[in-house]
Amino acid sequence: MSTEVIRTQQAPAPFGPYNQAISVQGPLVFTAGQIPIVPATGELVQGDIKLQTKQVLENLKAILEKAGSSLARVVKTTVYMQDLKEFAEMNEVYAQYFRESAPARTTVEVSRLPRDVQVEIDAVGFVDTK
Repeated sequence: MSTEVIRTQQAPAPFGPYNQAISVQGPLVFTAGQIPIVPATGELVQGDIKLQTKQVLENLKAILEKAGSSLARVVKTTVYMQDLKEFAEMNEVYAQYFRESAPARTTVEVSRLPRDVQVEIDAVGFVDTK
């Protein structure tokens, strides 16, 4: 089985021993969890869960596109939140990015996320091999 490391400057660089995404034999891409970092500045998005979710999904979009995939080709996401009381607000933004065919999703509340952000999301998508 061959893998390809996916990296783009349109999403935050990893700040630990991991990659933005890994493509497995071309048809699948597995992203690392993304937090609300603005790639151009390396700064965290300050603000509510909606602003943070938007940046996270923009980061995922950039990584998936670099891998030859897209948000429309995501089949599974995992959403990690510090406070599930903000689920409705997160979900409102999430729904704007997955309008036509929402992927399977798991959402969990965690006690803490990297850099104390409110939300982190990872994704599994496929690459059109035609």
